[in-house]
Amino acid sequence: MALDRASSEREDPARIGQLREDPDARAVAAGRDGVLVCDRAGTALLRARLPDPPGPEPILLGLERGTALFAVDLEELPASERAAMTDGGRVLALREAGAALPHSEAGLAAYLVALLNWHRSHRFCANCGAATAIGQAGYSRRCPRCETVHFPRTDPVVIMTVEHQRRLLLGRRVGWPAGRGSLLAGFVSPGESAEEAVIREVHEESGILAHDPRFVTSQPWPFPSSLMLGFEAQSDGGEPHARDGELEEVGWFAFEAVRAAAQDRNPDLQLPPRVSVARLLIERWVALQLA
Repeated sequence: MALDRASSEREDPARIGQLREDPDARAVAAGRDGVLVCDRAGTALLRARLPDPPGPEPILLGLERGTALFAVDLEELPASERAAMTDGGRVLALREAGAALPHSEAGLAAYLVALLNWHRSHRFCANCGAATAIGQAGYSRRCPRCETVHFPRTDPVVIMTVEHQRRLLLGRRVGWPAGRGSLLAGFVSPGESAEEAVIREVHEESGILAHDPRFVTSQPWPFPSSLMLGFEAQSDGGEPHARDGELEEVGWFAFEAVRAAAQDRNPDLQLPPRVSVARLLIERWVALQLA
């Protein structure tokens, strides 16, 4: 995402007021059903004028080529303002938008949704229960009663390829259709390193002992506010079995089966969508086997 997050401007209320009153300022919007996009010259987030009158407090996303870009929650707009703002666009579910948008726009959509989700769920102070107010143009919320400052949280999640003798460990989560498989994943626990979480999650979900986890890449995943930490790990094998109730099935998949699925040639195995870090890690594993 190329947006300047405007860290210094956030500390100056007068500057935020100027940015908000700038006639060139724009807003992107999202609701619980997805993000607002337009299809004029390829799919992109719809840039609209700020609602008039604007809401009581701004949520600044940052500066786009020097111009302020704000976030608007469609759920908070009156029906007439919502209709005006969505005119010329359509609401697209975030997972679909991630596949349809260019990478920079998909990153902006993830940022938009994650920030709005956090504001929706932190209207009241977790310390004393009082209503909180937006601070730093949307980067924090302050409690007027106990003066606690709350910041957006991101939950780290490890997701990993686990390999043994050119076979990849894949699982099917409860509720997924037959034939769908993905990498094992789980939240990092308090006091735990990401590497420790890889080993623990693999064992908890499959009974397999993983070792030598190595970090590969990361991806923000706003469902609702996670940061996916992609790892690769090895295993000495064993018979996997679903252990903790999260997986319906888990097993080793041979290289040729995974390769065919990555090329959409395996009707018996459906991999995660290409917008996900899971798919990137799987395709990277396939490429490494061919190296």
